[in-house]
Amino acid sequence: MSLWGWPWRTSTGASGFGRSSTAEEVTEGIDAHDFTAIVTGATNGIGKETARVLALRGAEVIIPSRTIESGLRVKESLLEQNPSAKLHVMEMDLSSLDSVETFARSFISTNKRLNILIDNAGIMACPFQLSRDGIEMQFATNHLGHFLLTKLLLEKMKSTAKETGVQGRIINVSSSAHRRGYELPFSLDKLNDKSSYKRFTAYGQSKLANILHANELSRKLQEEGSNVTANSLHPGLIQTNITRFLQGAATTCYLAINPKVKDATGKYYVNCNEENPLPEAKDNDLANKLWVFSEELLRKGGK
Repeated sequence: MSLWGWPWRTSTGASGFGRSSTAEEVTEGIDAHDFTAIVTGATNGIGKETARVLALRGAEVIIPSRTIESGLRVKESLLEQNPSAKLHVMEMDLSSLDSVETFARSFISTNKRLNILIDNAGIMACPFQLSRDGIEMQFATNHLGHFLLTKLLLEKMKSTAKETGVQGRIINVSSSAHRRGYELPFSLDKLNDKSSYKRFTAYGQSKLANILHANELSRKLQEEGSNVTANSLHPGLIQTNITRFLQGAATTCYLAINPKVKDATGKYYVNCNEENPLPEAKDNDLANKLWVFSEELLRKGGK
């Protein structure tokens, strides 16, 4: 029984894993020593657990952080658990296009390979505010910052996959809350309209954008024959605080390094198994419109 009085759901899907599976379980026995991963939002919560488990399996993990100091505190706490972990902290604020660009440029200058990009960071249901670039904050942070980051690192991922022969994986952490965001306003006037702003709807819109982004990116990568995949996920409903991060990070870690998902792309996962998102999330025309709109926002920001 859970602490709340109802039984755990232990059923598993086609993957062999399910709602009660942990991040360590879905990566057990996998050697990730040759992989380099970037995990946004790895300074706390599910992102931190994702970084911990990937490092536990041997991956070199880059931790972007708004401040170096906060990132170093996380690194130290992870090293206490795993002294051999390969962790690097770099400064980045996802809500700032300039900061994202600086991070990407700095990472590329290290000449490190990049096998895995996990777009995990996000903010949820905050009061209305605009980013430094004049964009509604949830959309700016949860979608546009990741859109730019992925765009800037994509050639590095393609070249890494080509050099190593190992498939690159891009993972967007979305949410079941994307079902609240079906009225995506692809215009800056609507996006930034404070009078009509609803914080949970705006959050849902940004999470729907995560899925649409992954799907359109997947389509483009397949068209050009790149050995890089792109998928999205809902991290799962967590029943207790005891294992919440272990279980919440399970699907992300599964998609990041488990060989069972090789070649899977343009899909949406819940509890380590493919599921259907909101029908609008599978709309190719809508995905393309979002892509064009995002590119327009980047041009307005000088990117």
